[in-house]
Amino acid sequence: MLFVILISVLVVGAVSLAAWRQLDRRADARAWNELAAYGECDLETFDPAMVSGLPEPAQRYFNYMIEPGARLYTVVELDMTGEIGLGTRQAPNYQAMNAHQILAPPHGLVWQLESGLISGSDGALPGRSWTRFWLFGLLPVTRVSDPDHRRSAFGRVVAEAAFWAPASLLPNEHVRWEAVDAHSAWAIVQFGPFEQVVEITIGLNGAPTQVQIQRWSNANADKEYREQPFGGRLSEFRRFGGYRLPTRVEGGNHFGTPDYFPFFRAEVSDIRFPQGA
Repeated sequence: MLFVILISVLVVGAVSLAAWRQLDRRADARAWNELAAYGECDLETFDPAMVSGLPEPAQRYFNYMIEPGARLYTVVELDMTGEIGLGTRQAPNYQAMNAHQILAPPHGLVWQLESGLISGSDGALPGRSWTRFWLFGLLPVTRVSDPDHRRSAFGRVVAEAAFWAPASLLPNEHVRWEAVDAHSAWAIVQFGPFEQVVEITIGLNGAPTQVQIQRWSNANADKEYREQPFGGRLSEFRRFGGYRLPTRVEGGNHFGTPDYFPFFRAEVSDIRFPQGA
């Protein structure tokens, strides 16, 4: 009898976990569709005159990233492979990954990961964010959703806008630009309760070579949330629907310091615009 009870408990537990995992997938799908809808009004086309009043490095950036006449897509979908470091700088424990993402700055993102033992998603919407990862697709191992996480997630949205959704950084009610020097500029994004500065280093041809923010993060020895450098390097630009976008990206915490750990190394295989013709 005890054996039967034990088996029954295990079966009920497995069914409950499977149902919980399915709820996460459905929540991801709803968030994905919500973010895709922000692109429905992406009807304008790019004219270099739109950026003529910006600092010269920012002008180079936009004129490289967006071709004249291209539709101003502010929502992008990406497929990527690569490696994600699950360890530390000293012992990175890189694991192969496959991921799919929708990015809709400044509103949010959904990043869906499959990486050997680990699967799940990072996401952000106006007003909330989450990290939900599972071991073997069966056991919840990380579940985070709180105000600190939301602030940190907004930093990621803005940083990734600089290399995968440049049209979202054109001057508007949420975005202004400031010069730094001859090779870099700041895009300053305000949305809801948050303001995030992203510094973009721009080559002579206009291609962004690296992106850096001061991100609200607890990825430090004290495990305390504070602003600290986060960023990465961009390369291998390809054309997608009137844009030149990087297909090789590496990034991580403490960028530009001896403690830099590039835990994210991605190769993008496809970039799409969900509201494209």
